[in-house]
Amino acid sequence: MAEGACDAVKLEGGREMAETVRALTDATVPVMAHIGLTPQAAAQLGGFKAQGRDIKTAQRLIEDAEILEQAGVSSILMEGVPAELAKIITKRSSVPTFGIGAGPHCDGQVLVIHDMIGMFDRYTPKFVKKYREIGNQIVEALEEFKKDVQEGSFPAKEHCYSMPAEVAEELNRIYK
Repeated sequence: MAEGACDAVKLEGGREMAETVRALTDATVPVMAHIGLTPQAAAQLGGFKAQGRDIKTAQRLIEDAEILEQAGVSSILMEGVPAELAKIITKRSSVPTFGIGAGPHCDGQVLVIHDMIGMFDRYTPKFVKKYREIGNQIVEALEEFKKDVQEGSFPAKEHCYSMPAEVAEELNRIYK
């Protein structure tokens, strides 16, 4: 944990991760559970779709949160779940909850920086609020950099370190 400079590991999945959570927490590794829309398993969930919108899957997510909490998670991240469901899970939970597309009733909120600042424009999830649109500015900057390098105008003298003229002369004399 210290070497990786992290405070916890995040594991996607519900009750099927309980044994792994228990093993990690027994080894003093804090675990954040990630339930609802789990991107690593999106294909199995039918794509990047909200989860827990019917009674059966909503109840399963409530149970998953309880099972994971009993297994020792230190927090729960809910992604792509209805706000009403997140409110119930948060109310029932004794550990902090965080939402990414789970409404305002969680203890904290998460947004992926790439979504938040418009760096990824192929798809914007419903729950994303773009605070800036810098994706185009980044592309323009990279194109300008490429052009400057190809034309030889970057790096210019002001972007280079210098050495005393006598040292440069001596090196050029030695390494003709």
